[in-house]
Amino acid sequence: MLPNNTLLAVLEPLLGKDELKKQTAKAEKENAPLENYLIDKKIVEEEKIYQAAAKKINIPYVNLSDKEITPAVLNILPAQFAESHSVVAFDKTPQEIQLAMSDPEDIQTIEFIRRKTGLTPLISLSSPKNIKSGLRRYHAALAEEKFIVQLTEQRTAASEKDLKKAAEEAPIIKIVNSIIDHAVFDGASDIHIEPTEKELTVRYRIDGILQTMMEVPKSVASAITARIKILANLKIDEHMVPQDGRFKIKLQNEQLSFRVSIIPVYDGEKIVMRVLQEGQKPLTLEELGFLPIPRLAVEKSMEKPHGMILVTGPTGSGKTTTLYSILGILNTPEVNICTIEDPIEYHVSGINQSQINPKAGFTFASGLRAFLRQDPDIIMVGEIRDAETAEIAIHSAMTGHLVLSTLHTNDAPTTIPRLTDMGIPPFIIAFTANVIVAQRLVRKICVYCREPYALEKEAKNEMDKMVDMKRIDSLLKANPNEETGKKKTGSASFYRGKGCSKCHNSGYKGRIGIYEVLEVDKDLTALINTRANANEIRKYAVDNGMITILEDGIVKARQGVTTLEEVFKATKD
Repeated sequence: MLPNNTLLAVLEPLLGKDELKKQTAKAEKENAPLENYLIDKKIVEEEKIYQAAAKKINIPYVNLSDKEITPAVLNILPAQFAESHSVVAFDKTPQEIQLAMSDPEDIQTIEFIRRKTGLTPLISLSSPKNIKSGLRRYHAALAEEKFIVQLTEQRTAASEKDLKKAAEEAPIIKIVNSIIDHAVFDGASDIHIEPTEKELTVRYRIDGILQTMMEVPKSVASAITARIKILANLKIDEHMVPQDGRFKIKLQNEQLSFRVSIIPVYDGEKIVMRVLQEGQKPLTLEELGFLPIPRLAVEKSMEKPHGMILVTGPTGSGKTTTLYSILGILNTPEVNICTIEDPIEYHVSGINQSQINPKAGFTFASGLRAFLRQDPDIIMVGEIRDAETAEIAIHSAMTGHLVLSTLHTNDAPTTIPRLTDMGIPPFIIAFTANVIVAQRLVRKICVYCREPYALEKEAKNEMDKMVDMKRIDSLLKANPNEETGKKKTGSASFYRGKGCSKCHNSGYKGRIGIYEVLEVDKDLTALINTRANANEIRKYAVDNGMITILEDGIVKARQGVTTLEEVFKATKD
């Protein structure tokens, strides 16, 4: 964190004297440090503050994500020291060491490094977020090289009796930590540990795609599996039935939760760990990827005191993340929010979350009935899977509650016939549904290697057959992109990633949603009451301004957010 005098000197030109005074008073009222308050409230970007501060105090600013940091440089400072003093070594010469710090006035740390290394420290300023990213990379890079070599030949397969002992040995602990650290640093959503005949393969799911990251000798497979079972509080000596568990760790002051699933396979036991960031704030609707006009429709439906907000799409399309983002906006001390999920993906402070337990008779339907005796204002049902759950959810929406839930349908208009197939009368669906959101996830183009290109004539003709490009142009004007701010360059219509070290030469980094938002208005209510089919509902919605998932994706492709290939892959039936 910046020293107070430096912070104030930087903020005055960024905010203006009067605005700075106003925001300082607000921060004091909330008993929050001014810097944290401004960043958390998104009044000023952290990066802008620190770039301005670097200019003010006349030292270089460094973005660690742009730096290739070798393990040899990282090893100069011990991990524990680097974390506790928020300092990252990112380069060196025979005489000098380059350090990234968020407090360049920490003279004591600088002098300590000078004495210990015998090198002259050259200080660059970096934001706390950047330092945190650097520390994660630092932490992840240290372990693998040393310990995999040790493990290759030093162990034979552990017997049942000493599995627990083997799982508590330092090399096994360190290799499991290394697998986890690398996954977190690379932004993986899942870790797959898969036994084969001769080795243990570790794969990470990054941006929805599985990538092989490392291979571990088969001789230590049982010890690694036992270590993960101990962490997740599972039975070490059970190898023939599936097991599920959870564990939590703290990594660079970040609370992480791992949902563990273990199943027996031909060559041993396969482990899949879902990485969940416990303290992560829900994304805003803009960050999820909602274009301005569809976003307004969702926000309007959230303001209603009762009714249903339904999110649909296939497994892995980000439905739960969307619901949590909506809950994050609705989560205030004035409302009682209850959720029933399978499983609980994220723990959110201020929300009462329950997980179903079918063995104990606690299902979505029975949980919903119980919730209605808990005086709720807002209810989230993880998924409407059957007629009973649908009936109770809709009854809840009719009796003064705002209900959020998900279904598995391909698009928004199909959701209405799906509910009628469950035995819900059309007039009740029309009365209770506020908005239906259908979604998919697409990979985002890497911003470091994004380049424009023009469609070839043949491809352009194919595009014209699939979608009205004049409509796409009008949607682009009505829905400006707030992330890239990109305009067409020359004759280029679309963008792609060339591939670089930042994106592992894939051309993609991160994911974003593409959506269609069906708002249930008076005319659509009348149409639903006539038992209109999905095609009739879709025609009405599009004629009245609904942006389809395909159109939403193509708009984002034109804006340089994603590629046409990703959009077509995500929207094909």
